[in-house]
Amino acid sequence: TKLILLDSLLQENKMKEFYMSNGEFYITDEVRRRFDEDGFILVRQLFDKEEVDKLRECMEKSDDIPKYAIGRSDGQGSKSKLCVWNKAGDDVCGVAARTRKVAGTLQELLGGHEIYHYHSKLMMKEAHTGGAHLWHQDYGYWYQNECITPDMGSVFMPVDKCTRANSCLQVLAGSHKMGRIEHYLIGDQSGADPTRVQLAKISYEHVYVEMEPGDALFFHSNLLHTSDQNKSDMRRWVMISSFNQARNSPQKAHHHPQYHPLNMLPNSSVRGCKNMNSTLEKEFMDPKTDMSARSLKRLET
Repeated sequence: TKLILLDSLLQENKMKEFYMSNGEFYITDEVRRRFDEDGFILVRQLFDKEEVDKLRECMEKSDDIPKYAIGRSDGQGSKSKLCVWNKAGDDVCGVAARTRKVAGTLQELLGGHEIYHYHSKLMMKEAHTGGAHLWHQDYGYWYQNECITPDMGSVFMPVDKCTRANSCLQVLAGSHKMGRIEHYLIGDQSGADPTRVQLAKISYEHVYVEMEPGDALFFHSNLLHTSDQNKSDMRRWVMISSFNQARNSPQKAHHHPQYHPLNMLPNSSVRGCKNMNSTLEKEFMDPKTDMSARSLKRLET
């Protein structure tokens, strides 16, 4: 009975997918309802093949990403590799984050108030080596930065195929309604209280979000999510751009920026951008300045 119920839930989830229409993505009542209920929406083919190829090329040809990439222990014997930047910039990756279909969509999903670019990161899970990411809420540690409310969110944009085999993102649909959960330092990462996570797994549907290059997942900052180690033969590179509402700009100066204008761009901008490296300062983050996770209490095992 449990297997039948789980299968029906997964089948139901497959119907919660949305698509572009004539080069635009429209926030319908159903889109808004699904985001409010589940804490996320999945948009297929937000970027077409030409745009995805340009994004991938930008990541692979960047002069800065290899320089600023860092590894973090997952507490399970492997490391996850990432590169974080605070200002979007005007390279292909930065332009993509500033388009209406990315930033404009998330702004509307969060209620329509002005948002700004909080930071972006490239998550690089190489074949056989990519570390896991623990169950967590992004607001679980952004809270430490004195962002007063969870009116924040992220857009998960893969340039490689994401499957269960190569550690696609997993979410607990609707778990954003739990509010902020206490987080602890586990390995080098921020992880949600394992007891609360186990309770959440009982109440909320566990969804494996399998995605194609060009798809995008928009999710709320309190949504519980995780990903496994990548033990497959397939690389998994994903850009995640995170945004904060301007009215929620923290008073505390920290390793991510306070409010600065986003300068949103039309959707056609990705095709028109030729910059593989930004001509504007992106403020790549020095991991030594990131105190949000390290300020947490280490979980006693």
